[in-house]
Amino acid sequence: MRAETWPAGGLAGIGDEAAPDLDGQLAAVRTLGWDALELRTVDGHAVADLDRAGRDRLVRAVHAAELTVVCLDSRIGGWAGSVLDPLDRDTAELSALAGLGAELGTPFVRIMSYPNAGLPEDAWRRAVVERIRVLADLAAEAGITLLHENCAGWAATSAERGLELLDAVGSPALRLLFDVGNGVAHGYDAPALLAELLPFVAHVHVKDAVDGEAGPVYTLPGDGRARVADCLRLLRSGGYTGALSLEPHLVTRPHEGRWADSAGASPFVAAGRRLAKLVEATPC
Repeated sequence: MRAETWPAGGLAGIGDEAAPDLDGQLAAVRTLGWDALELRTVDGHAVADLDRAGRDRLVRAVHAAELTVVCLDSRIGGWAGSVLDPLDRDTAELSALAGLGAELGTPFVRIMSYPNAGLPEDAWRRAVVERIRVLADLAAEAGITLLHENCAGWAATSAERGLELLDAVGSPALRLLFDVGNGVAHGYDAPALLAELLPFVAHVHVKDAVDGEAGPVYTLPGDGRARVADCLRLLRSGGYTGALSLEPHLVTRPHEGRWADSAGASPFVAAGRRLAKLVEATPC
């Protein structure tokens, strides 16, 4: 979807949801006719961990495919760590992603807000704010913007906490990433949360799911209970101009240790086509 249509940022997809390898990721996005992707891992390696040769290959391939990279997904503050992990690990990852983002022309890096590790509530909040303030200062110096996702950590599932985090950090280099489908896993109504956060949302992930006995069962967008269509209407009526980035979790689910193989492209493309139909049906 081109920039002259809504959303102005176009449709994109997180590449490793479709394939482990870069060529497969680029091909899946191109099959959908999209001109943008989001990067998290390539060949099983987080993009921040790529060596110089791997980074060069990545940049050359993206430019040769004439694709835009809308966001780089970090592990900073994510579900696999805690607020007590060494901060220098996160600053090093941010530095690597800032450099890669400069080469790709990518303005955004996704973060989360640090799961707790037994701290009292007030201490957890203070530690999160202090860490993200340091990271936001580094991001501002590098000319990039951190996007906090409503997934893991202190500010993940509450509009009040999300807005408090933005206010406490007080940096234009920190904005929000809203994932439409995370409410199914975390027990909240996505449109209600989005309505409060919308003015500060700079990027959107799209997935959908229904409740299963062992957790969410992921579906094509629109087939679950995440109320994807309602979220799209809110975004459009609210003047959202960023990208809609597909993260269907039909095959790849990092928090479960599941990653797409060569068969992952087909469900990814099916989810992308469904998303495109939902966007086309979203009224002005």
